[in-house]
Amino acid sequence: MAEVRISSLVKRFGSFTAVKDASITVNDGEFVFLLGPSGCGKTTTLRMLAGLEMPTEGRIEIGGRDVTYLRPRYRNVGMVFQDYGLYRHMTVFENIAYPLRVRRMTRTQIREKVGDVARLMQITEVLKRKPDQLSAGQLQRVAIARMLVRDADIFLMDEPMSHLDAQLRGLMRAELRHLQKQIGTTTIFVTHDQLEAMTMADRIIVMRGGHMLQFATPRTIFERPANEFVATFVGEPQMNVFPVRIEARGSGAVAVLDGTDIPLDPAWVGANGIASMEGRTVRLGIRPEHVAIRETADERHPLAAKLLAFEPTGAENLYVFSAGGVEITTRSSTDETASHSKEFGAPFHLGLDPNWLYLFDPDDGRTLAYAASSRADDEGSAPA
Repeated sequence: MAEVRISSLVKRFGSFTAVKDASITVNDGEFVFLLGPSGCGKTTTLRMLAGLEMPTEGRIEIGGRDVTYLRPRYRNVGMVFQDYGLYRHMTVFENIAYPLRVRRMTRTQIREKVGDVARLMQITEVLKRKPDQLSAGQLQRVAIARMLVRDADIFLMDEPMSHLDAQLRGLMRAELRHLQKQIGTTTIFVTHDQLEAMTMADRIIVMRGGHMLQFATPRTIFERPANEFVATFVGEPQMNVFPVRIEARGSGAVAVLDGTDIPLDPAWVGANGIASMEGRTVRLGIRPEHVAIRETADERHPLAAKLLAFEPTGAENLYVFSAGGVEITTRSSTDETASHSKEFGAPFHLGLDPNWLYLFDPDDGRTLAYAASSRADDEGSAPA
């Protein structure tokens, strides 16, 4: 086990910069996810940690040891690749044993260690088979077993579940989370799937365009996103975000959308200095579960809307509305919306929960304020 420290890390490929000035510390035994869309730099960062790519600038420390320019064999790092990277001509036993043979361990030692990890990963019955005779789930278990057998200082995983079907991915999420805590080895996992990151990680690094935008717990990232990209990337369906104008109303303030006042909590207004935003157009965000729908207008549901789409998902219903010239998605339980119309164009009225509003800068996307300011205080990662 080891702490991982990245300082001012940069990786360029010619004129293209894949990773831009990344600096983080992953604690000993922590399960950390690199989360972001394709091309954001997360896999390049992982490959630099493994020694498969050398940094252009910066420093990498594993367990207090500078490994920035060491070859992979000298880093004591275990890795699972996206395509598993198994040798097709070898049996499962031989694949798992390969790293131990490279280290010139005895046959007895190899047999014992392979047997231990095979039992841990529940693959003892397939040790004599070759990879082409295995299911996708078994292939993944073999790849993880080959990583575990090395007793590495840290484990690196590059989207190892991307080839699995939805049901098996759900099962493996729980198993991997349990396994990592049982072994206690520092693990860094690359994914573009926010559900994997939110359900498995101790902390998440959200990346975009080579930049590390936020490094925090799943709860903090969900409730206190650093900017609009983080807010919309995490959460399904994604957060509603649309332009509004901030205006004063007595001692408080409102967000105005197409002539309709959206109330802002007075306590939030005072705490976040929204008075200084008066007259400014900003972007307001709210998650679908915090938008209430009614078929008749009242004080708490002032925003007139027309139904664009209805999506039943079983326990929940998704509605997509046109309101004030923007699209707004809502999510609520089937019981709550059982009696509501599902017809295209049906009139509704929406209410936005003032306790769950966010304001984003329209120019650079940074979070200006959030009503959820009393929540997710475990990290203190409030926006600058």
